[in-house]
Amino acid sequence: MSSSSHKVVILLLPLFSALVIASAGNFYQDFNITWGNDHAQILNGGQFLTLSLDNSSGSAFQSKNEYLFGRIDMQIKLVSGNSAGTVTTYYLSSQGPTHDEIDFEFLGNLSGDPYILHTNVFAKGEGNREQQFYLWFDPTKAFHTYSIVWSSQVIMFLVDNIPIRVFNNMESLGVPFPNSQPMRIYSSLWNADDWATRGGLVKTDWTKAPFIASYRNFEANGCVWSSGSSCVYNSNSLQANAWQEQALDATGRRRLRWVQKKFMVYNYCTDLKRFPQGLPPECKRSRFL
Repeated sequence: MSSSSHKVVILLLPLFSALVIASAGNFYQDFNITWGNDHAQILNGGQFLTLSLDNSSGSAFQSKNEYLFGRIDMQIKLVSGNSAGTVTTYYLSSQGPTHDEIDFEFLGNLSGDPYILHTNVFAKGEGNREQQFYLWFDPTKAFHTYSIVWSSQVIMFLVDNIPIRVFNNMESLGVPFPNSQPMRIYSSLWNADDWATRGGLVKTDWTKAPFIASYRNFEANGCVWSSGSSCVYNSNSLQANAWQEQALDATGRRRLRWVQKKFMVYNYCTDLKRFPQGLPPECKRSRFL
């Protein structure tokens, strides 16, 4: 259906009660394995997927559909034990030298040390908008939901429906924003021990391989880009498409402040050494980036 078929009447959707969504996606139907075919498995009739990494190969998958705006949810259980040197990625991306990208990257660590959740936003080929976080739970013990809400005005990163980062459209200030290129969903598990853990000081311990990340309960509600260069919304549900008007309410803003105060470990918007000529303009405009 077109974006004008229904009017979303709830303008401020609370971010801490789960969206009612009709049914989960199917990995057989919605994704292709793109790397390490023998290292990736789709199980349980398409309801479950695993990626594995050893010293011969990693693995990856990507969505069959491209999306131009929407809400993407994925439940992931990360590599357990000594995951140092490994990176598990989950992101949206277009193609080409001026590509757009919205990143979750999970940087492994030694047993007992926390994962680092690395986020970034690329627009028209420009990135360098990194924020990094510790998580307030062990992401290897159970599945947790990692979500991207992407509209023409805002990008939100959520963990278990709690906002950790908001990137607003500030094109009026000359800040590029991803709003014209459709993107696919990607995920991979690979070796990055030249930089991932303590700047590359800790290497991957291959005696602990295979390293395995698990996925389930994929959801994508939004605009599916068709070959005719047009959008088809993949749900008729007003509530499933409420991401179009999703915004932080007062509780959401409090939760965002809580995460950024307690768990943020790097913010490009405070890195004066990196930007000696002055911080990027979006950093001066909004507290919630």
